[in-house]
Amino acid sequence: MHVRAISALLSIAVPLVATAASRGATAALKNADGKQIGTATFTPGEGGVRVEVVVSDLKPGRHGIHIHSVGKCDPPEFKGAGGHFNPAGKHHGLANPEGAHAGDMPNLTVGNDGKATATFIAKGATLGDGKGSLFGPEGTALVIHADADDEKTDPAGNSGARIACGVIEKT
Repeated sequence: MHVRAISALLSIAVPLVATAASRGATAALKNADGKQIGTATFTPGEGGVRVEVVVSDLKPGRHGIHIHSVGKCDPPEFKGAGGHFNPAGKHHGLANPEGAHAGDMPNLTVGNDGKATATFIAKGATLGDGKGSLFGPEGTALVIHADADDEKTDPAGNSGARIACGVIEKT
């Protein structure tokens, strides 16, 4: 009798836990004029958080793209987003042997039409609880920079001005 009751409870509890763990996040990316130029979707990924970005109306070429440590995107400079998301206290850059920040990702390549679609893994980040959570007390934001990230120079890879920003919010 008790085995059936426990089995019934588990059949209800397991789907609820799986649903909670699979939740993600989104960010509406806006430029310095406040115009939405794209979106980012965040889901659990191998070794971190999978970040899928779709943007338009950007200058063709390579742009640094990072998760920043504060969920604040006040135009036009987006300075309120703080520095790179770096819960482990690493150095900047995917090419830095002492790096990388959890918010460091490869450059975003924008085509001649001003559009880009890319998928990255933010290694060391999580959508759950704990030190690497994107949902800490100050939240986090996704920022696109004007120039390419050299992937080694502290603190931001010489990636230039912040040209787009989106607060990362739970879905």
